[in-house]
Amino acid sequence: MLLCLLEEEMSLQELNQRLQSVITHVDEIMQQEIRPLLAVDIIEQLHKQFAFLSGGRGQDGAPIITFPEFSGFGDLPDEDFLNVITYLTSVPSLDAASIGFIIIIDRRRDKWSSIKASLSRIAGAFPGNLQLVLVLRPSRLLQRTLADIGIRFHRDDFKLKVPIVMLNSLSDLHNYIDKNQLTFELGGTLEYCHSQWIHHRTAIENFAVTVKTTAQMLQMFGIDLAETELPNNVENTEALLKTHIGKHDELKGELNLAMKQGTTLLSCIKEQAGKHVNYKLNPDEVENATTVERLLAQLDETENAFEQFWSKHHLRLEQCLQLRHFEQDFREVKMSLDCLMETQAAFTEIGDSVARVEQLLNDLKSLEEKAQESLEKAQLQAFHGDQLIQSNHYAVDSIRPKCIELRRLCDNFTNETKKKNDILGKSYELHKQLEKANQWCESGIYLLASQAIDKCQSQEGAEAALQDIEMFLESAKDHQLCNLKELHNQYEIFLTSDVKASVQKALQKLEDVQEMFERRQASLKKLSAKQTRPVQPVAPRPESSPKRSSPKPARNPGLVSNQRTPETASTPKPLNDTELAKKKNARKAKGRIKIEVMHEASQGGSSRILGMQETEENLSGRRRLIMNELLETERVYVEELQSIIEGYVAELDNPELFHLIPSALHSKKEVLFGNLMEIYEFHNR
Repeated sequence: MLLCLLEEEMSLQELNQRLQSVITHVDEIMQQEIRPLLAVDIIEQLHKQFAFLSGGRGQDGAPIITFPEFSGFGDLPDEDFLNVITYLTSVPSLDAASIGFIIIIDRRRDKWSSIKASLSRIAGAFPGNLQLVLVLRPSRLLQRTLADIGIRFHRDDFKLKVPIVMLNSLSDLHNYIDKNQLTFELGGTLEYCHSQWIHHRTAIENFAVTVKTTAQMLQMFGIDLAETELPNNVENTEALLKTHIGKHDELKGELNLAMKQGTTLLSCIKEQAGKHVNYKLNPDEVENATTVERLLAQLDETENAFEQFWSKHHLRLEQCLQLRHFEQDFREVKMSLDCLMETQAAFTEIGDSVARVEQLLNDLKSLEEKAQESLEKAQLQAFHGDQLIQSNHYAVDSIRPKCIELRRLCDNFTNETKKKNDILGKSYELHKQLEKANQWCESGIYLLASQAIDKCQSQEGAEAALQDIEMFLESAKDHQLCNLKELHNQYEIFLTSDVKASVQKALQKLEDVQEMFERRQASLKKLSAKQTRPVQPVAPRPESSPKRSSPKPARNPGLVSNQRTPETASTPKPLNDTELAKKKNARKAKGRIKIEVMHEASQGGSSRILGMQETEENLSGRRRLIMNELLETERVYVEELQSIIEGYVAELDNPELFHLIPSALHSKKEVLFGNLMEIYEFHNR
């Protein structure tokens, strides 16, 4: 911005220098210091033609001023005479005027008194440098004689420091001045039209004034443009640009009109030379043409200088308008992006269910689609700013930060959107697993509740239920339920406290359900195990024989008496899981004990008698074994009932496990378990 102002200031200085040079040159042409008047100011006096500048020159190039015969010369006011003489002496160039003027006074038809008055006025009021005064004496003899006598006696009275030559005829005049430098009235060949001369002088001066006025207008306009402060909004900038363009076009029209005027004037001055091949412009006409050409050249240089200044100023105004449009669009786009960023910043929820997360993903997608138009506008605006920077805009330092800001906002919104999409995607994955875990737990609880206890008492029923349990536990792998804890640990950094609580609750529920299944699985394995009774192989009872008496039974050495006695039975009491497992293992070991009666083969009837005696003796032992088996079976049944009551019935009232119980089973303990407690109390007693 500062550089642009400096350049414009330098351009204004150059323009002012050029315009001031034009104004000074016009003043030199019009010789304002010598002649404050213009031809148009004394046009009536000029039309009297009591003196004129024919354009002729002396041998040394001195300009010739002719005083033709004029009857009312003595009656002319001094002011009119002084104005005309002053104007005529200012018309030739300074170089020509410095040589000195030659005055020709034609008084051939006049009197000596007229010559005397003319010389007196010239001596008293001639403003220029005189070189020679030539006087054509009256043609009448008396007046000529009087003129000769008068000039002898009054020469010193005229106070002229130049020679005064009295001429008797035109031929004498031609001895001093060439004929081609004299008008037809003086016997020369120089064409001169006084009205045309006045017209040319008036036109030249008007043109010079126009050039000077135009230069001054351009100078004032340039100063006004340089001092103009650039507006801060689009509307005022457009209005200022329109005003300045209108003023420029107006001045441009003035320049074109002045150029046309000068060109027309120059063609009029050279018109005679164009009509006649042998016609040559007199020195005054040459000076007039040269003056017009110089004015046209000055005007052309002025126009070029002004156009250079205007092009810089116009570019500055256009760049200012571009900047104001850019700033206005920047504010609109930034406001839109700020609103989007605020909306996005408020988008902090990660959802508490799969459906909610899906809704949040759709909302985020809608926000992203809504933001596309603003993001595209921001990118286009930043690209437009880059173009302004590349075009050497004066406000580069103001445009570049805004382009950076727009791109930063776009990148922040895009990156934040990706981040939120990623978080919601992870949240969706987590809630999906959470939902699967909850569904698996609900299905597991329902499966456990749906297994009828009476059907599990048989080996086939227990095996079927055990198979269902194992299949359901295998389904946990298919659902990848183990991933829930990994996802929780992996995504814990962005999870809310509510989601963390839900995950912890689900993990606890999974653990509880798995523990329930493990207990049920262990119970079913016990029930499905084959309950084999103790077996005692004995020899078949021999048939009664009247011929032989029964031998005395002998004790079988293979009999292993390792059974528990009925006295060891006691009332079962509640046991913990470890003691229960130890008792179950002990019962299995006991179940595997076999009581066998080994019978050694013998010859003859003695062996048969021995077997019979052994059977009789061991009858009470077998009865004891059967009773022990019955008691042990009853004890196992009571322990199973106790484990069901402790693992299921009692846990229905546990507040910590309330979330694991399906809503359909709430307050349905009596319906679900019926008179299980009465059955347990009965068998326990």
